[in-house]
Amino acid sequence: MRKFLSKPLIVFFIFFITLLLLFFLVKIEIFDGEVVYEKGPVHFKHQGPLSLSYFIGIGFNPEDLEGIKDFYLLPKGYFMAILLILGFPALAAYRSFLKKGKNEIGNNK
Repeated sequence: MRKFLSKPLIVFFIFFITLLLLFFLVKIEIFDGEVVYEKGPVHFKHQGPLSLSYFIGIGFNPEDLEGIKDFYLLPKGYFMAILLILGFPALAAYRSFLKKGKNEIGNNK
């Protein structure tokens, strides 16, 4: 198992898939977004946290969508999603790479 986790690319993909599944299958409202409400001829917007699971239809009841015309992420929400889904796995893979290099140097002495 230790040899398996010492490969940075494998660490990246395992962590990436885990976070992707977590954010798209569990209702975790941490990404900044905007909801557009429609009440008759009037449209108004509300900024607040959204979950990525909303975009694939998980995490809300159909009754919750009454009066909602659209919802989307703001630039800050996109940045946070990219940072969490790609950034953390990249850091974990980099750490695995550094640890692998340190172990190889220690074994050559």
